[in-house]
Amino acid sequence: MNEKEVEILEILEENARVPMEVLADMVDVTVEEVERMVKSLEEQNIILSYSSVINWDKAAGKDGVAAMIDVKVTPKREVGFDEVAERIYRFPEVKAVYLMSGAFDLSVQIEGKTMREVAFFVSNKLSTLDSVLSTTTHFLLKKYKHDGIIFEPEQKDKRIVVSP
Repeated sequence: MNEKEVEILEILEENARVPMEVLADMVDVTVEEVERMVKSLEEQNIILSYSSVINWDKAAGKDGVAAMIDVKVTPKREVGFDEVAERIYRFPEVKAVYLMSGAFDLSVQIEGKTMREVAFFVSNKLSTLDSVLSTTTHFLLKKYKHDGIIFEPEQKDKRIVVSP
């Protein structure tokens, strides 16, 4: 991977909607070269997808529950944690799975319509897997920052200063 490709990745990670012409100017190459590099990065699965960060608390009509679940598992011989992680990330309600250091092995992020739906997932799908030893569920109450984006910008103090 060359320096220009790294620059392109950094720019696209910050803003995936940058037009190719602007991106070409930013990295100082032609539009055709940028298009070729982006296509190559997509084909190599280095660029996996383009996404948006949505503040669902402000979007009407979309209610739901999100939870982070710490999972302690028994790793399997020769595949380690990969096999159980793959079984977990194939559930449609699972949004992310991370291998972690510390007291728990995996961190699983899920979304459901209700707390009951999340509880059903944990009790009937996740905890019944062979390798899963224990789980701890943390419900997400409010997002302050996600992917480097602050959800509620700082409010300016509009009070008038009163001095004696």
